[in-house]
Amino acid sequence: MATVQLKNVSKRYGATEVLRGIDLDIADGELVVLVGPSGCGKSTLLRMLCGLEEISGGEIIVDGTVVNDTPPAGRGIAMVFQSYALYPHMSVFRNMAFGLKIHGAGRAERKQRVHEAAKALQIEHLLDRLPRELSGGQRQRVAIGRAIVRQPKLFLFDEPLSNLDAALRVKTRIELSRLHRELGATMVYVTHDQVEAMTLGDKIVVMHEGRIQQAGTPLELYQRPANRFVASFIGSPTINLLPGTLLPDSGAHEIGIRPEHLQLAEPGRAPPGGLHLRGEITLVEQLGESHLVYLRSEQGLELVMRGTAQTALRPGEAIEVVAAADSLSFFDTAGQALR
Repeated sequence: MATVQLKNVSKRYGATEVLRGIDLDIADGELVVLVGPSGCGKSTLLRMLCGLEEISGGEIIVDGTVVNDTPPAGRGIAMVFQSYALYPHMSVFRNMAFGLKIHGAGRAERKQRVHEAAKALQIEHLLDRLPRELSGGQRQRVAIGRAIVRQPKLFLFDEPLSNLDAALRVKTRIELSRLHRELGATMVYVTHDQVEAMTLGDKIVVMHEGRIQQAGTPLELYQRPANRFVASFIGSPTINLLPGTLLPDSGAHEIGIRPEHLQLAEPGRAPPGGLHLRGEITLVEQLGESHLVYLRSEQGLELVMRGTAQTALRPGEAIEVVAAADSLSFFDTAGQALR
């Protein structure tokens, strides 16, 4: 497998700079997820890693070797795209074996590698079928298998699940996690779906406007966001952002509180140093195991609280909510975390 370093990498199209000062270390065997809104530069960065886009500045280093000028075929990298890009006239076996044949692998080696990859992906029974005879999830597994048989140093995935329906996305995501554990492979995965990022990544890299906002484990980003953007992007429902004037001693311009950290309070009692608000319920969304309670505070602020399904609450009901001090995030006027 491979280690990857990006040192001050940038990308410009004419006078437009789309990536700025990208510094990132990827450890051997790590699954790193690049996440961010459309247009943040994550797919461009992935294409630069595999050599499909030239870099405008900085260095890309794979296993200690600078690969800035190395063509895609010489980087030992396999990429799985959003579109399956399977040859429609070829069977699954031939689709998976084609790249090996082009690179001179013998018949026996091709057969062995394809069957090993098919077994890992649980598609052995599909090897004789044509792509049109497969479901979307099966086609995506074939595309992944085509990458696996090459035994690359590094796997790159560009939103590979975005064409699948919700249930199939979950199933395929679980299979990708299992595959990563079994292969011990170094992988870089691009998505705009923060749920995919949280569930797949050893490390998440949040990008915005061509810059890395924060890199860390899923829990680090969720519990200790570096700035307002990361706090808002990671988590569903999104974090509640409230004016710092609610806690004058905090010195914050804004206060962040996750919906699950808001709790019903006993009237007139608040946790020391924490947040205490009164409001009226405007909507209750039942989710089965829990519910989301939307409320408008006395100050006119809109909040959402995640509660247990056993607690009966109704729109129009007046409630008090509290949040402990250690569950709050604080941001300055520039949106940077204070602590």
